Amino acid sequence: MLATSDIVQKLWNLCHVLRDDGITYLQYVTELTYLLFLKMMQETGNEAQLPESYRWGNLVDREGQDLMNFYRELLVHLGSSAASQRVQAIFSNAQTSLKQPRILKKLVQSIDELDWFSEHRDEFGDLYEGLLQKNADEKKSGAGQYFTPRPLIDCMVSLMQPQPGEVIQDPAAGTGGFLIAADRSIREHHDPFEWTAKQQEFQRRQAFCGVELVQDAHRLLLMNLMLHGIEGDVRLGDTLSSDGQQLAKANLILTNPPFGTKKGGGLPSRDDFTYPTSNKQLAFLQHIYRNLKPEGRAAVVLPDNVLFEGNVGKQIRADLMDKCNLHTILRLPTGIFYAQGVKTNVLFFTRGKSEKGNTQEVWVYDMRANMPQFGKRTQLTRSHFTEFEAAFGDDPLGRPASLAKRQDTGDQGRFRCFARDWIADRNENLDIAWLRDESESGTEEMPEPSALAQEAMIEFEAAIAELQGILAELGEEVVEL
Repeated sequence: MLATSDIVQKLWNLCHVLRDDGITYLQYVTELTYLLFLKMMQETGNEAQLPESYRWGNLVDREGQDLMNFYRELLVHLGSSAASQRVQAIFSNAQTSLKQPRILKKLVQSIDELDWFSEHRDEFGDLYEGLLQKNADEKKSGAGQYFTPRPLIDCMVSLMQPQPGEVIQDPAAGTGGFLIAADRSIREHHDPFEWTAKQQEFQRRQAFCGVELVQDAHRLLLMNLMLHGIEGDVRLGDTLSSDGQQLAKANLILTNPPFGTKKGGGLPSRDDFTYPTSNKQLAFLQHIYRNLKPEGRAAVVLPDNVLFEGNVGKQIRADLMDKCNLHTILRLPTGIFYAQGVKTNVLFFTRGKSEKGNTQEVWVYDMRANMPQFGKRTQLTRSHFTEFEAAFGDDPLGRPASLAKRQDTGDQGRFRCFARDWIADRNENLDIAWLRDESESGTEEMPEPSALAQEAMIEFEAAIAELQGILAELGEEVVEL
C-alpha cells in the first residue's frame, strides 16, 4: 500500500511525460485536476453526480484519436450539462492542453494503475494538496508567488483558533489553503461526531466562503475543497468589485491578497470603500476590516508598503486602528514568496464593537532580522514560528488582559510594544524595526537580483498609484502607464 507522499511523487513524475507536448507545470496540474476528479469520483462511489456516459471507465476503454476526441467532448459536456453545479464549475470553460493521444493514454493508464488505497476524504484531499504544493515548489511553474507556505498558514490558523459555527472567509482564496487548514483545525479540536445534523450541514455548506479571481485557480480551489468535504460559497469573481460586497460578514478572515496594483492602475469598482485606491493590498485591507462581524478577527499577509505608504495609505491604517484592535504585527523573513522577492508581514486584528479608538497599542515581532534567507536551500518549517507563537499567547482576540501578559523584550529582543500615540506621531507608519540586521552587512545571503528588481518594481507601482490618486483628487486627467 503506497503512502500519500509516494502517490503524489508518482503523479508528479508524470509531468515529465508531458514535456514532449509542450505542457507547462500549471497546465499539467490543471490537466490532472480533470483526470483525478473523474478517477476519485469512481474511487469514492460518487459517480452518480456525473452523466453515465462521461465517467472514468469511458476514458479507460478508449484508444488513439477516439480517446482524444472523447476527452475533449467530455470536458465540454461536464462544463455545460452536468447535473451538479459544482461539477459544472470545475469543468467550466475546460480545455485540454494535450495534443498527442499517446500522452493522454499514458496519463489515464498511470492514474488507473496507482494503488488507490482509501476512501477517506482527508487522504484524497491531502494527495491533491500535495500536488498543489509540488507545483508551488517548482520554480519554473511560477506558482510560488501565489502559494502561501503551509507552515505560515498553520501558524496563522493555530493562533486564530477557528471554531465550529463560525463563518470563515478568504477573499483571495487561491487554491483554498487557508480554508482547508481552518476546517482541519476545527475537526482536530472538536469531535464532528458530536455535532447535530444542523451543525454538520452548516460546516459543510455555510462555514467557509471566499472569492478567487483566476478561473484556473478557482477550478483547483473547487476540487480541493470538494475532496475535503467542503461545499461553501467560493465564487469566481473580483473581491474588489461588487462580488466582494456580496460575501457574508465573517467571524474570521484568513488571507494573503495578491501583490501589486489593480490592472491598468484603475480604482476598485466597489462603491462602499471610504478610501478609494488602486493599491490592491490597501483595497483588500479595507474589505477585510469592513467585512468582519463585531469581535470578528483576522490574520492577513501584507507587504511592507502597506505599513508605510502615505496619503490614502495613512488614512486606511488610521481607520483600521480606529475600527479594530490591531494588536500584533509579525515581520516575516525574506524568501518566503520567492517569485516576488517582497518583504511581508502578518497583521492580526479584531473588529471592535465601536468605531473609534480600538487600538491602544501594537505589538511587533521581528522574525526578519538576522534570520536565514529562506528558499530552496533553507526550507521554512513550523518550528521557525515556535517562539513567536509562544510570545503571541493563547488569546485569538488580543484582548487587553491577554496583552498584559506579554513581555516586551527590549531593543535587543524580537518582541516590542508601541503605544498608539507614538504610532500617530510617526505619520501612522507601522513599518517598525529596531534590530540591526547583521546579515545585511554580508553578501552570502543577499537576495537574487531578480528578487530585488521585483521588490523595487512593486514599490515603484505603489508610488505611481499614489500619484495617480492625487491627480484624480485634483480633478486632473490621469494618464495610465
